[in-house]
Amino acid sequence: MGQSSQGELPLVVADGPLAPAILERLAGKVALLPWRAIEDGPQDEVVGLYTYGHPQVDGALLDQFPRLKVISNYGVGVDHICLDAARQRNIPVGNTPGVLDGATADMAFALLLASARRVVEGDRYARSPAFTAYDPGYMLGREVHHATIGIVGMGRIGLQIAKRAAGFDMRILYHNRRERTDLPPGLNAQYVSLEDLLRQADYVVLSVPLTSETRGLIDSGALAKMKQTATLVNVSRGPVVVTDDLVTALATKQIAAAAFDVTDPEPLPRNHPLLAMDNLVLVPHLGSATVQTRERMAEMSVENLMAGLNDQPLPWRIA
Repeated sequence: MGQSSQGELPLVVADGPLAPAILERLAGKVALLPWRAIEDGPQDEVVGLYTYGHPQVDGALLDQFPRLKVISNYGVGVDHICLDAARQRNIPVGNTPGVLDGATADMAFALLLASARRVVEGDRYARSPAFTAYDPGYMLGREVHHATIGIVGMGRIGLQIAKRAAGFDMRILYHNRRERTDLPPGLNAQYVSLEDLLRQADYVVLSVPLTSETRGLIDSGALAKMKQTATLVNVSRGPVVVTDDLVTALATKQIAAAAFDVTDPEPLPRNHPLLAMDNLVLVPHLGSATVQTRERMAEMSVENLMAGLNDQPLPWRIA
């Protein structure tokens, strides 16, 4: 295992501050350097990178660490890491797949329900001086049960979203790079083109990874195909949606509402027009933010890191 010049613990550069669950697992195993150490230029003694948030990792950065043995990512999304650059340098990259599927699907449905039933607006109104009498005709939402959901990206998370939709007796449409033939028996999910999904769905839910194919996937053209009564839910990555086009669609009521866990940029500037829109429900990237999921992510990411430092195969290697 590569060690520091003091002959002690292997040096690992990490962005942070890291969560206590991670620090506890790393204590006595590695010596941590802050991400700003990268600014000091090449460092021969660094043998590990641990990406906690979404710091950009490209070939130029990797070349600063000629003895680098492993990159371990806290989370499943690795769009901030240039996997090709890592492969070219024979540096294994690990992530934490599977563990956050259910939690992210829960968040997708929390956003969908909150938007449909105007929960955030209702909470704000219920706490305000304006709420002095019950009005049965005020703040009407839209029903979720028996509505049509369109899931863009039927991977692990998309499948969990579909299972929850089935519990609400929803009609389930999905679009993927290809039709899935391994869906659970009894899950009546129909494979359709993206255009058909956008035209038919009452709730369009995005659960795709960020790639060159999905960046800007939902632009003005895609939004124009959606129903005026439809809601767009995003639990994937912010750049999957063109932000300016979303602003226009919500402001002009081209679509009824949106509910986002992620944005582009993230966070949005504090004076951004989206922040003033009542027909947008917005949370600060909480898709996998549960106690149980974060504990497991810490465990898996540290296992990946330590395996790489010890010249062993990564348990969860993505590149």
